[in-house]
Amino acid sequence: MRGLPAAARGYIGAVALAAALCAAPAIRLGADAPWSSTLALALVYALCEQARRCPPVGGRAPSAAGPASFPAGWASPVLLAGVCLLPPPLAALTAVPGALTGPVEDRPAGARRLWHAVALAPACWAAAQVFRLTGGHPPLSAPQFPLLLLPAAAAAAAFCAVLAVLDGGVLVAAERHPVRTAWRGLLTRSLGPHLVHGLAGLMMAVLWRSSYGPPAALLVLLPMCLSCWVFARCHRERAAHQATLRALVQAVDIKDRYTRGHSERVGRASVLIARELGMAEDRVEVLRFAGILHDVGKLGVPTRLLRKEGPLTPQERRIIELHPEYGHEIVRGIGFLGEARSAILHHHERLDGRGYPYGLRGHQIPEYARVVAVADAFDAMTSTRSYRRARPVPAAVEELRRCAGEQFDPRMVRALAASLDRHGWHPELVTAAGAEPGAPRDGDGVPRRGGEPAGGGRHATVPPGPRPEEAGRDGAR
Repeated sequence: MRGLPAAARGYIGAVALAAALCAAPAIRLGADAPWSSTLALALVYALCEQARRCPPVGGRAPSAAGPASFPAGWASPVLLAGVCLLPPPLAALTAVPGALTGPVEDRPAGARRLWHAVALAPACWAAAQVFRLTGGHPPLSAPQFPLLLLPAAAAAAAFCAVLAVLDGGVLVAAERHPVRTAWRGLLTRSLGPHLVHGLAGLMMAVLWRSSYGPPAALLVLLPMCLSCWVFARCHRERAAHQATLRALVQAVDIKDRYTRGHSERVGRASVLIARELGMAEDRVEVLRFAGILHDVGKLGVPTRLLRKEGPLTPQERRIIELHPEYGHEIVRGIGFLGEARSAILHHHERLDGRGYPYGLRGHQIPEYARVVAVADAFDAMTSTRSYRRARPVPAAVEELRRCAGEQFDPRMVRALAASLDRHGWHPELVTAAGAEPGAPRDGDGVPRRGGEPAGGGRHATVPPGPRPEEAGRDGAR
C-alpha cells in the first residue's frame, strides 16, 4: 500500500469500510444463520481462485506474461449462488477468503488482493439485497426455478454494476485515468458474462438446496471449466499472434540499428494518445499493433540505404518512401490487425497534403494514421542517437504543437501532451552504436552527419527548422 498514491489509499480504505459495514450485521444473525453454507461456499470460491495458479493444459505455469488456466472472475457463479442462498451480510463474506489468497498478475500484489476482497464484498451484499427485493427468497426449490430467473438476472446486474462503479473509481484514484473515460465500457463489457454467471449461480443454488445436495451443485462448474479451457486456448493463440508481430519488429530492428526499440515506444505513445481520446479498449489494442508495426515495410528497403551515413539522394529517398506500401503488403493478410493496416500505409501522410505515399489531406488520412504519425515523431525526437542527443520531452511537445495543423492533427498532439502531463514518459534507454571517430560535430559537441542540419537526426520525423520535411533524410523515415 505504501507505493500507492494517497488518493488511492484513501479510496481503498473507504471501500474497505463500506465492505465492513455490509458484513457487520452477520454478528447479530446468531447460531441459526446458515453459517455452514457460508463456510462451504467461501471454501469452494477460495479453491476456485487457487485453481488459477495451475498451469494450462499443455502449457507452462501461469505468470504475468502468460495465460492462466482460468481467467479472473471465472468462479463468479459461486458468489452468485451465495447471493441466492444467504442473507446479504453472509453473502458479502463468501468472497473475502478467496480474494485475499487468490493469485494476482501485477504488483503490488497485497494491495490488489485487498482491493479484490473489499470490492467483491459490497457487490455481493448489493446483489443479495436486489435478489430479495425482486422476489427471490430462500429456501429455493426446483419448481421455483423459472420464477427466480428475473431476480437472479437483477442480482447479477447489480453485482456487475457495483463492481464497475468501484473499479472505475480505483482507476481514477490509483492509475490516474481521466474521470471522463475511467468508467467507459466497464459495465457494457462485463454485463453479458455476469448475466450468464447469474444463471449458473441460480442453478447452483437450486441444486444446493435440492435432495442431491452441494456435490450436485458443483457440477455446474464443469461447463465453466470447459469455457475456461477454450479461453486459455484463445489466449495462447493471441500470444502466438503477438510473438509473430514481435518477430517482425525484431527483424526491422536488426536491419535498421538506428531505430532499435523505436517501434515498441511508438506503440506505447499511440496507446497514450488513444486512451486520452477515450477510444474503446479494443481500438486501443489495434492502435498499439499499428504503432509497433508502422515501420515493418523497412524489411523491403535495401539495408545499405537504411545504414547509409551520408545524406540520401532523391532516388534513394524515393526508395525509402516506399516502406509504408511495403509494410501494408506485408501485413495485408493478417486479419486481426484491422484498421492498423491503414495506419501502416498512411502514417507519413501530412494534413497539408505534402506527405506520402498518396498525398492525402486532412481527414482523408485515417484516424489511426494520424495518431501513429504523432507518436512516431515524438519518439524520434526524444530518442538518443549516436550523432545527436535526445530532445527533452517539453521541447519535443512544443515542436509537435508548432507543426500541428500543417503536418500533424492538432487533436492528436493535444491528446499526447495531456497524457504526458498526467503520466509522464518513461521509455527504456535504447541508444544506437557510437559515432565513428572524426565524425563532424556541431558547436556544442553533438555528433552529426555530413549534409544534415545541426541538431537534426536520421529518424526524427520533425527535425528542427521551419520546414520539417526538408531537414535531411528524417522526413522520409
